[in-house]
Amino acid sequence: MKPVYIVVFCCLVFLSCKKKVEQSDLFSKGISLGVVDDQLHEASGLVESIANPKYLWTLNDSGNPAEVFLIDQKATIKLICKLKGIDNRDFEDITMGAGPDSTKNYIYVGDIGDNLARYKIKLIYRFEEPVLGAEEEILISTFDTLQIQLPDGVRDSETMMVEPYSKDLYLVSKLEDSVRVYQIPFPFQKNLMVANRVATIPYFKVVAGSISANGSEVLLKDYDHIYYFRNETNVPLPKLLQQQPTLLAYDRERQGEAIAWARDGSGYYTLSEKVSGELGKLLFYKRNLRLPGN
Repeated sequence: MKPVYIVVFCCLVFLSCKKKVEQSDLFSKGISLGVVDDQLHEASGLVESIANPKYLWTLNDSGNPAEVFLIDQKATIKLICKLKGIDNRDFEDITMGAGPDSTKNYIYVGDIGDNLARYKIKLIYRFEEPVLGAEEEILISTFDTLQIQLPDGVRDSETMMVEPYSKDLYLVSKLEDSVRVYQIPFPFQKNLMVANRVATIPYFKVVAGSISANGSEVLLKDYDHIYYFRNETNVPLPKLLQQQPTLLAYDRERQGEAIAWARDGSGYYTLSEKVSGELGKLLFYKRNLRLPGN
């Protein structure tokens, strides 16, 4: 076979395989639930609440006040939590996890972004999850500040996840040609912690991630793709992320930097920023095929 035919043949095979993967029928196409308020013009990070089922926590990234927002299923802001005495250096992700009191749920706010590689220490703020009441705004004056240093230099990061069983915290870098995965074992110390680099995975510009409530499914997101990992044999997260994922169908958001599983396993959400005057949308991707354990 002539070289030119070999190239064409290989390209056709590649495109055929790629198309087959992208047509995964695990989840339906994203449906818009609502448009977020202009106060959330740079939404970056998303997680479903535990104390307030079907509501979602989110935040704005750098240059905005140190605030966390609770939104409903129509993307309407229901509560604003203002963190006292700190700056939003570059909030990039938010998640839920364990904390000092095993009977309570905690919000983790990741001040982990660093586009200009200026910060040697990443800051993560942890506080007890508020319950929605009559107030539209509350002041969070009591919280823990986790200080984390990466073992291999200063790196930008926009992805933070808590593994539900080990309770370990994971960060994923953004700008390397193959991004790096870091682990901070639970329980977390009050002094400076040096993360463990536990994996290098072949993705670029990873901007969000989410682990399902039962720990069996993981999503990673870059600007163009959503990668789905099914943990059928309970392998550790670093090993799972090195396996071949399923590439889910995704209508690219112009600045989509947030993804979160629904806690009941029914699907997942994405949220985008305001771009060129167009406000971000809260999208929901419904699960089509129910898997064991979900």
